[in-house]
Amino acid sequence: MLILINGRFHTADKSNPAATAVAIADGKFLAVGDEAHVMRHRTPDAQVIDLNGRTVVPGLNDSHLHLIRGGLNYNLELRWEGVPSLADALRMLKEQALRTPSPQWVRVVGGWTEFQFAERRMPTLDEINAAAPDTPVFVLHLYDRALLNRAALRAVGYDKDTPAPPGGEIQRDAHGNPTGMLIARPNAMILYATLAKGPKLPLDQQVNSTRHFMRELNRLGLTSAIDAGGGFQNYPEDYQVVHRLAEEDQLTIRIAYNLFTQNKGSELRDFQQWTEIVKPGDGTDWYRHNGAGEMLVFSAADFEDFLEPRPDLPPEMEAQLEQVVRHLVQHRWPFRLHATYDESISRMLDVFEKVNREIPFDGLHWLFDHAETISPRNIERVKALGGGIAIQHRMAFQGEYFVERYGAAAAAHTPPIKRMLESGVPVGAGTDATRVASYNPWTALYWLVSGRTVGGLRLYDAGAKLDRHTAIELWTAGSAWFSNEQGKKGRIQEGMLADLAVLSADFFSVDEEAIKAIESVLTVVGGKIVFGQAEFDKLGPPPLPVLPEWSPVAKVPGHYRAAAPKAAAMLPHQCAGACAVHKHAHDVARKSTVPVSDYAGFWGAFGCSCFAF
Repeated sequence: MLILINGRFHTADKSNPAATAVAIADGKFLAVGDEAHVMRHRTPDAQVIDLNGRTVVPGLNDSHLHLIRGGLNYNLELRWEGVPSLADALRMLKEQALRTPSPQWVRVVGGWTEFQFAERRMPTLDEINAAAPDTPVFVLHLYDRALLNRAALRAVGYDKDTPAPPGGEIQRDAHGNPTGMLIARPNAMILYATLAKGPKLPLDQQVNSTRHFMRELNRLGLTSAIDAGGGFQNYPEDYQVVHRLAEEDQLTIRIAYNLFTQNKGSELRDFQQWTEIVKPGDGTDWYRHNGAGEMLVFSAADFEDFLEPRPDLPPEMEAQLEQVVRHLVQHRWPFRLHATYDESISRMLDVFEKVNREIPFDGLHWLFDHAETISPRNIERVKALGGGIAIQHRMAFQGEYFVERYGAAAAAHTPPIKRMLESGVPVGAGTDATRVASYNPWTALYWLVSGRTVGGLRLYDAGAKLDRHTAIELWTAGSAWFSNEQGKKGRIQEGMLADLAVLSADFFSVDEEAIKAIESVLTVVGGKIVFGQAEFDKLGPPPLPVLPEWSPVAKVPGHYRAAAPKAAAMLPHQCAGACAVHKHAHDVARKSTVPVSDYAGFWGAFGCSCFAF
């Protein structure tokens, strides 16, 4: 038995919204209330932990995370998430290139945007080549482009005679030679196909990599995730690592996994094969099958790339999608579908409604992922079919691009989360990590609450932002619906799975900018302590060795944690624009078309919080 006392428990249970203690037995909450009530259940062997008044929330649940694929590659990747300047990012790249043995690459794969940098720009190919002249480097930027240094071009074999692949562009110089810039037009296939050419880790190191990724997620308070499949993630081959960890009781994140078609033109055959060998719900509370998607047919993928015009789905989409959806509904398989634009969603809903008239969905869980520009009319159509919508903080990384293309007025309700909630459609929150946005749930919660991008641009006014209780609900009980586990997890409530996170700061009262720095100091999954730090560092499992030893994770473990800036000794009211950080940031702002006040949160990230402009 595990008993936690002297905490401030935000239970997400409306019948018992707050508590100071809990008792956990057999992986579930046995008692939730005050210390006197909970201590009545104490057994002689119970472990009692004093939480020192810290805030506790239900374990966070990412309703759309590419955990399985991300875990296989976590130890291979250098992360720029949260790095405050391009100079820092290039320094990190150079240091890692010197540590990386041939034929391995240095890979920076998503989770960053140039708007987070003080310089407010992308790295140039010359800068990347200077930082790493001999080691292959692949830098992925959102869904729109990748930068390869000369060594990487040689490694993948791109030269003057390499033809442009369908749906992508190899940028060339005046002599026809590849420059190193790959551009997604109209989809990201060229980016991911090129990344897939890189060396993989051997199986034992993939196991170590996945465990490190889960530990990093535990550090941020995550206890559950719905894996949305992914390109180049074949079933069952690429699932063997998490399957092995599940069998060996080494998972520290509960995983509900979806199956994502891999073969263009043979999508129906993929799902016909899979429905013969696995059923939704197969598995345990730790590792279980969840259905189909997020890719059902290749013709229905409308990748969001706000640097490019909205793509029109091909005319054959409806017929291909109908075949697959009809098969899934017949076999009672829940499904999810990647959809960014309302125009695409309208056509997809036409297909769903047609199938439903002939084979009723009848309570089958299905959902759209992303749905950034979904209209009120289509939200009502989703509701009528019993569907849900999984939203992610992709606008936090691409909001500036969206505003430039579609305008601030359109961005102010993209995605229209409040409208979704008001309609009664199930809504769950997530990240879509690891190739576009950061896997850090607190970055996503900051976006929901503040209405700002990671670069500090204000997207939403008070009417579109979420209050903190609603935001945390989407990350807990809200996401449980998307794995058919509503009523089973997502709340600190007697009888529910005992998953929780003890926070480093009080999410419900700290300044908005401080939300981004929140971590978990004690993470519990099923009554088992899976992570501890600060005063609880002796309670969690010991750190794992990093394999291979040259892995970027050995030097840059996860989301960037900045050292306290030297200017921090200056009190906020003493700065008034005097510190070097403030002056540099103000110079950047003067060159921008965005009002300085809209970037107020941006300056605080660099050690200046006076906001005196």
